[in-house]
Order: sequence, then structure tokens, then C-alpha cells
Amino acid sequence: MWRDRCSLESQYRRRYPQYDHCAVLVAEQVTSRFLNVISLFNGALPLVAIQMQAFTVGDHVTLVFTTVLDELVRGQVEEDEVTESTDRAYWEARSSKAVVSLVDRMAGIVQEIDPSVVLKYNKFYIGLAKNDKPSNFVSFVPRKNHVILHVRVPKTDEFDASLEDAEIDMLDHYRGTYRLRIAKRDLASKSDLVKEFMRKAHTALIGS
Repeated sequence: MWRDRCSLESQYRRRYPQYDHCAVLVAEQVTSRFLNVISLFNGALPLVAIQMQAFTVGDHVTLVFTTVLDELVRGQVEEDEVTESTDRAYWEARSSKAVVSLVDRMAGIVQEIDPSVVLKYNKFYIGLAKNDKPSNFVSFVPRKNHVILHVRVPKTDEFDASLEDAEIDMLDHYRGTYRLRIAKRDLASKSDLVKEFMRKAHTALIGS
């Protein structure tokens, strides 16, 4: 069964490479032995394990779902870690020229906030540099048809509500960073909100 699920997840990755994929396992009982095994795969193969229990309440049956293993979300490479530099051509081949051009447009918004920053191409993400030093209050991970925008601002109900109202896809908030899925259509109609998030991140970085 496990091998079949992995195979199915791989098929969907090949069929829909523009999306992020996560396998979800639902079982009546997730034993500690099985949990230990699937935990080893988490990260290399994104997955979530959910235990489903049925309880009788009067004449009714109630189902209770408990997440026993959540998807491992890898954090962005920190500024003080060694990163392998690449170039624009690397990311155009890995994603597409159109998506890298979308990064250019967002970089233009960043430069309206701080004209001194420039794009810095790394192996795992496209960051920002100022005076030849990392300044990653905002960074980008190009995909096939969209960009994962990382914005370093604290998670607040106000920010969450503004993203929901604007229908911008928030993937998660991890280690002080929002991860937002930005497509061309999002930037066309919601650039003001994106800019506001970037401005808040810049303010948090410089402390003023």
C-alpha cells in the first residue's frame, strides 16, 4: 500500500509539475513503529499522516481526525550559511523565463522601497543583496508557473485577513516568514498589498 501511494504521488508530480504536492495517509491506527518509518521519508517525500477514530455518541457515529505527522517544511537558507551562487540562466532553465521575469517585476517593487538592493541568484532561492551583503527581508523561489514569495514579517491576524480578502494563496508561516504563492495575475491586481508586505519586512529588518 505504501509503495502504491508513493507511486501515485510521483505520477501526480510528473503530470502537474507546476503545483506543490503532498501525500496524505489516513488510517484507523498509526502505530509508533509505522510512524517512525514514515518520519524517515518526510522531507524527501512531503507527507501528512492522519489517524481517524470513530466514536459512538448516542445513536450517532462521530469521526475524529488527528494529525500525527505534519509535512516537514524546510526553512530558507539563512544568511550566515554558505550558499552556492548561480545565475539567471540557471533559474530560467529550472523554472521558465516568464516566471523569472515575474521575479524581476517583484524586484522592481522591492527597489521602490530600497533602491540599493539587487537580486542575488542562489542555488535554492533568489535573494537580495545590498552592498554585496545578503539582505533577504524578501526572497523568491521560482516554480514552473508561479513564484513562492518569502516575506519576513511576523504572523498577525491582520496580515492573515488581508491575504484572505485579496485571495492570495498563503502556503504557511514558518520561522518568521510568510510563504505566498504569487502568479502573474496576482501581481497584476494585488501589487499594492504585495508592496505593503515587502515594506513591513524592510522596516522590520532595518528596525525603523
